[in-house]
Amino acid sequence: MKARPLRQFAYRHRWFYDAVTALSSLAVGGPKALRLLGAEWLIELLPAGAAVIDLCCGSGDAAAPLLAAGFTVTGLDISPRALDLAAKRYPALNLVEGLADDPPLAPGSFAAVQLSLALHEFSAEERWRVLDAAKRLLKPDGWLVLVDLHPAGQGLAPLQNLFCALFETETAIAFLELHLAAELTSRGWQVERQQLLAAGALQRLLCKPQTAQP
Repeated sequence: MKARPLRQFAYRHRWFYDAVTALSSLAVGGPKALRLLGAEWLIELLPAGAAVIDLCCGSGDAAAPLLAAGFTVTGLDISPRALDLAAKRYPALNLVEGLADDPPLAPGSFAAVQLSLALHEFSAEERWRVLDAAKRLLKPDGWLVLVDLHPAGQGLAPLQNLFCALFETETAIAFLELHLAAELTSRGWQVERQQLLAAGALQRLLCKPQTAQP
């Protein structure tokens, strides 16, 4: 998976990463509003103290609103550098180093799984392994909340394509061709809610595992 040069630069220089995030999140109200998207729906569904995991948590920014909501939050990421930064920023976050498609955690441990702007980083095969792992981590009647890219409408499509060309990988470009809700349904997830944001450039989905029919 080949990363764009500006993406590599952003990961090496936090000030540039933060500037790109601020610019790209303006359509949803800025970085704080972007990071709150997953937590907003889970706050409606879960009691305070519920166990929630943020897969591919990075430096913990999308997990922070979950902590603020009173959940017991675990963040998992493969990058020790990102986890070190998360530990400094959010000491209450339980941090685990591991792969999102094979998390070193007990099945049925969490009331909810969050994947925020992470699923598009994976190839198709990897993506479904991650979602299968998320299913294993959930308690019965647990929830999955996803925030990720969605193909923008005609007016914003050129800007979205330019952003992906500059900052994203080939997997993100392929992800924009995916009908995510339909794919989730075909692979054992029940999509309870879907919302398009940022003039259609982002999507937010709330899902639960499908129950077997008698």
